[in-house]
Amino acid sequence: MEQREIMNLSEKLLIPTYKRYPIVLRKGRGVRVWDVEGKEYLDFLAGIAVNVLGHCPRKVVIAIQKQVQRLIHTSNLYYTEPQLSLAHILIKNSFADRVFFCNSGTEANEGALKLARLYMKKKFGKERFEFISTFNSFHGRTFGSLSITGQEKYHDGFEPLLSGVKFVPFNDPQAIYESITDKTCAVILEPIQAEGGINVPDKDYLKKVRRICNEAGILLILDEVQTGIGRTGKLFAYEHFGIEPDIMTLAKGLGGGIPIGAILTKEEISKAFAPKTHASTFGGNPVACASAVATLETILEDGYLLNHCERISKYFIKKLNSLKEKHSEKIKEIRGLGLLIGMELFIDGSDIVKKCLEKGLLIGTAGDGKVLRFTPPLIIEKEDIEEALKILNEVFNEAKS
Repeated sequence: MEQREIMNLSEKLLIPTYKRYPIVLRKGRGVRVWDVEGKEYLDFLAGIAVNVLGHCPRKVVIAIQKQVQRLIHTSNLYYTEPQLSLAHILIKNSFADRVFFCNSGTEANEGALKLARLYMKKKFGKERFEFISTFNSFHGRTFGSLSITGQEKYHDGFEPLLSGVKFVPFNDPQAIYESITDKTCAVILEPIQAEGGINVPDKDYLKKVRRICNEAGILLILDEVQTGIGRTGKLFAYEHFGIEPDIMTLAKGLGGGIPIGAILTKEEISKAFAPKTHASTFGGNPVACASAVATLETILEDGYLLNHCERISKYFIKKLNSLKEKHSEKIKEIRGLGLLIGMELFIDGSDIVKKCLEKGLLIGTAGDGKVLRFTPPLIIEKEDIEEALKILNEVFNEAKS
């Protein structure tokens, strides 16, 4: 089928929940993808922080092929080896003692909310059901995760949402302290707000929040759906801040491109999830787990890729700041950590994204649409950055202030 025919048929057949760009992607290798007409694109969005090793990484592809030939699916009524291997790697390299597998970030957050409420009720014998979240946060699209998402544009039309949620400013530990009551169950935060605009907190923010939670006897849930799996130069973003959460959620980069999510927690808290309290038919699917194992093994192998992410991100941010100086009337600020980087603009970002696409560069927006989001694969090199900067410079030269 031709590109236009595919797009026209998709518009007729698919529920229109996405504003799609006018290209049909057919294949990808490394940091590049190609559309059905053969045009090449440099991918600095990576499936929105999903393809951490780039497109079709050899080790992941081989792991998927082998597992598909062996066993594609079986329910969680039985044990499987890939699930055990993945659990072992995650626990060995994190704060956690136990893990629950699901299929997406929003499912992971739904499960984390259930686990927190159930644990606190069993521990205190009374209702401790309130959650404290932050403005500009994003935790998913299902009702529970939507209810703790601090952006009204995502709530519109779906009210009433779940009760028992308070929102406070991000990067303000005092606001959290003042919002705690005898009904508070947990605080849920992204270590860095990604969808909200790539907002990086002060270095001591999470330490202060951790101390407040400890003193109040409440749980700290970290949503690392977008910040985890090497995205910030550490396997998990919480490692930058010198704390450990009680519960952590993962997805996006975990499967290297295959859908999978996870809830990680400590032994005592995990006991609240007894049989029949929570479940997932597809959670921990053998193919998804095999892909995730290969992804994590590649990232953790001799520490090279995490170190590379830290080094290359500093180079990228330095170059983006040079671009900011050149286009200071259009670019307001560069911020981020590792390869989760935002460029805040004085102008609308959607036009910049479209123009970049026309010139062969895939990026996205975050926040109010005035933040360009860069989440390239962790494997990018300086030559890729230079190519992206050349396109960005051309686009900003053409853009109106």
